Amino acid sequence: MGLIANNPKHLGGAIDVEAADKAARFMQLCNAHGLPIVSLTDTPGFMVGPDIEAQARVRHVCRMFVVAAHLSVPYFTVVLRKGYGLGAQAMAAGGFDAPVFTVAWPTGEFGAMGLEGAVKLDYRKELDAAALGAEREALYKRLVDQQYENGQAMNMAATLEIDAVIDPAQAQARFVDTW
Repeated sequence: MGLIANNPKHLGGAIDVEAADKAARFMQLCNAHGLPIVSLTDTPGFMVGPDIEAQARVRHVCRMFVVAAHLSVPYFTVVLRKGYGLGAQAMAAGGFDAPVFTVAWPTGEFGAMGLEGAVKLDYRKELDAAALGAEREALYKRLVDQQYENGQAMNMAATLEIDAVIDPAQAQARFVDTW
């Protein structure tokens, strides 16, 4: 099997230009040799910012989606912790429904983007309407807590966004039983 994984000790696990290119090349190599791919996902998404945009980030990260769409080998995704945004979808061969299975450890958390930022964007009007100070902070904290609750792995499995939540000790058996 080929194994791809995010490293949360480097850029918090975010996928930058170099990581996207490396992952795409590795997926192509595994495909060429008939090796199934296991993705251990722990990413806040794709790296953002002016410096990364100057490196044509979109062109590079799209390679992960294009390569994944042409894979002929089985692909498995395990979300260990963070599964945010398009970066998580890229690590899952284009979407959580694309792999043979997508499972998460109980520590898995999901969201369209970092949850604190999502609350600031999605609830801007509500936050602006709240009085400055303790009232606004309490509303913000309640909304962030709600997003974390909604994005828990168990909730994702219950709504069929992922296949299951598994005990980390069962991961190897899951691959053997499926493959």
